[in-house]
Amino acid sequence: MKREIVKIDREKCNGCGECIPNCPEGALQIIDGKATLVSDLYCDGLGACIGECPKNAITIEKREAEEYDEKKVMKNIVKKGENVIKAHLKHLKDHNEKKLYKEALNYLKEKDIENPLKDTGSKKNVGKFVCPGAAQKTIEKSEDKKEKNRNTDLSSQLGQWPVQLHLLNPNASYLENADLLISADCVPYAYANFHQRFMKDKIVITLCPKLDKGIDLYIEKLKQIFKNKNISSVTVLNMEVPCCSNTLKIVEKALKKAGEIVIIKNYTITIKGEIV
Repeated sequence: MKREIVKIDREKCNGCGECIPNCPEGALQIIDGKATLVSDLYCDGLGACIGECPKNAITIEKREAEEYDEKKVMKNIVKKGENVIKAHLKHLKDHNEKKLYKEALNYLKEKDIENPLKDTGSKKNVGKFVCPGAAQKTIEKSEDKKEKNRNTDLSSQLGQWPVQLHLLNPNASYLENADLLISADCVPYAYANFHQRFMKDKIVITLCPKLDKGIDLYIEKLKQIFKNKNISSVTVLNMEVPCCSNTLKIVEKALKKAGEIVIIKNYTITIKGEIV
């Protein structure tokens, strides 16, 4: 049968293995120093591995291929433990693969294995998948933290305006030799000491890798900044939710296009306001 399936350019592949963790189905392995598709039946063709390849060596092609077999994939996945099962189920949910998701759940049921994504909340939410980045939750604060926040007088460390990447002028003089802080929009709301810990003496750029339109324009604008402004350092902040990890990828792509080498300090902030 003809279907979509991943294709690996072995000339481009450097064998870094960054694609492997993003293929819980087990379709990819590093063989002879190159990423290799070991079996057509394990590849669902959805391309979760593509975004992790720093060399753009992975693409999707349509060709004659053995039909993807969810049951065989699940047989392989359950051996790897709960976290791999969870990653696979989330992968199917994120791509709205309802049929494959149902087949995966049926396999778990047959083997008497609990669904790690099972909603333990109200009956209204049973079977309903919520993106981790949009999942509702209440964050409890201890009395000690509340008291400390009340007694702390913080001053703003913002040194320029605007901060949103759409509005930022890549030719602004304040960018020359700057230490950049590139932050996902939600980080300042989650991390209480954002100004003092991260913003001080830095030029701030904010963006949302999930909701903002024109990500390619973001990459191009950052490329201009990196190429023309002799940037001294880059700090990247993103939230722990999966969609926010693209903040770092946007910066890395821009640096690569600019042909510049700048060490990136990357911090992930939890929803509870802690640094991972």
